[in-house]
Amino acid sequence: MPEGDDVWRVAARMHAALAGKRLASSDFRVPSLATLDLSGWTVLEVVSRGKHLLHRLAAPDSADSDDGATEARISIHSHLKMEGSWQVLGPSDRWHKPAHTARVVLKAEDGVSAVGFSLGILEVVPTAEEGHVVGHLGPDLLGADWDPELAEANLRSRPDRAIGLALLDQQNLAGIGNIYRSELCFLFRVHPAAPVAAVADLSGLVTTAHRLLEANKARPSRNTTGGYGPRGDSWVYGRAGQPCRRCRTRIEHATLGEPAAALQRERDICYCPSCQPPPG
Repeated sequence: MPEGDDVWRVAARMHAALAGKRLASSDFRVPSLATLDLSGWTVLEVVSRGKHLLHRLAAPDSADSDDGATEARISIHSHLKMEGSWQVLGPSDRWHKPAHTARVVLKAEDGVSAVGFSLGILEVVPTAEEGHVVGHLGPDLLGADWDPELAEANLRSRPDRAIGLALLDQQNLAGIGNIYRSELCFLFRVHPAAPVAAVADLSGLVTTAHRLLEANKARPSRNTTGGYGPRGDSWVYGRAGQPCRRCRTRIEHATLGEPAAALQRERDICYCPSCQPPPG
């Protein structure tokens, strides 16, 4: 699943391609939206909210209205989940994915198109009601609402929960995925299965999470180490079986899931057993 900086880049790319343009056509390929026609609507902006995307549009003849009538604004809410992607295509560009996986096609009057493929979530809501679809999220690590004190308080609210699970919970703070979860735990020498209460510097961990995503949001490739050349992009994630960059101990791979959770899906974790001793 994409990390928050991945989604931020998708939003930035969509915004650069569509903001301020009127749509010549729209094609929603999901049953609930199949009859929706946004021809003539203007794309105001495209923003990310954690791992969610919001295309905000104004109705025809209302984009330049001084009263900013909220009833004339809608938001296309999407989430990439595991398989989804958005592509920006010029008038003569060909799609890079099979047509049957397209869920929505937004075509601007200048011929530029944005195509959403295999989207895990796709819905349209009044912009004034975005809170119904993203209001449950914690402070966004790459958003204007970022609040490190609130993020830390959210994590501390369940001190016995595994830190590796708490960091992935988007209601605590929005934007951390499996890669940053593993990297942050390594940097703060805590095993992902250790309880939140065992993290000696939780404030520092939250601050570092924000710093890492900010540093990587505009990079073509993610790097959490700050060095080690083009292949030194991570401390532990994706390096199972390789030597730890700190102590040369073999990096281990395991899975971690919520205890006793129904229909849970365990996620991969990578850690150094010497730098991050398992709890107990």
